[in-house]
Amino acid sequence: MPDDPLGQRCFSSCKGLPLTDIEHQVDPHRLPLHVAIIMDGNGRWAQQRGLNRIQGHQEGASSVRVVVETARELGIRYLTLYAFSEENWQRPRTEIKALMGLLQKYLRQEQKEMMANGIAFRAIGDLTQLPSGIQRDIAAVQAATAANAQMTLILALSYGGRSEIVHAARQLMAEVQAGRMIPAELTHDIFARHLFTADLPDPDLLIRTSGEHRVSNFLLWQLAYTELYFSDTLWPDFRKAEFLQALLSFQQRQRRFGLTQEQIERQAAASRF
Repeated sequence: MPDDPLGQRCFSSCKGLPLTDIEHQVDPHRLPLHVAIIMDGNGRWAQQRGLNRIQGHQEGASSVRVVVETARELGIRYLTLYAFSEENWQRPRTEIKALMGLLQKYLRQEQKEMMANGIAFRAIGDLTQLPSGIQRDIAAVQAATAANAQMTLILALSYGGRSEIVHAARQLMAEVQAGRMIPAELTHDIFARHLFTADLPDPDLLIRTSGEHRVSNFLLWQLAYTELYFSDTLWPDFRKAEFLQALLSFQQRQRRFGLTQEQIERQAAASRF
């Protein structure tokens, strides 16, 4: 188990500090390679202010921009944002239409920034469920940014972790039926190569905002050894300081991957020679 599963030491030592002080505490050599975020709380943020839910999503888009910029500045290589789940299709039509509009606006407006900052764009999920215009925009941005190598931004759209696993299982079943493999040959690595994230490293850190403590069908296979960080901050209020606090919490933990403290120390000592 993580020593500090909810990041309380970070909150006690960092909360209320000026942003520059928090930035100075982040060790640039111990950053997670891949950060995933469940962006939650847009609707509640709007309701608390007497606004409609759409306005909450609009303000949440500003947090997306800040977090992407911060991750790029710090040198985080992969950032995955849970933007729209397969369960979200059950929401009111007006809200879905507004969310699709915000997504399309983001794709069209941010491509120039992605190119300027060396950010490659990816989308994962059942993209066939998205409106055809958005599918074309996704394909265009992915193609235009494919050669960028400073950071990869992944949006999970119409995404469900269980559906992703079923999709991979169906592909593997087809391989067996075609005689290209036998069940005994199946390994973790082979299975992972059939997921939407086949060429991506698993997340080192998962952040969820708004005070909810669950993963909500997000990257179920990939989160097996991921550090979890839960913030009470609603997503539209989650900006640079909150993101840095999550990174500080991550840096205060020791990732053992099933090993003992003594084994970790021996490995660290051996790596110095």
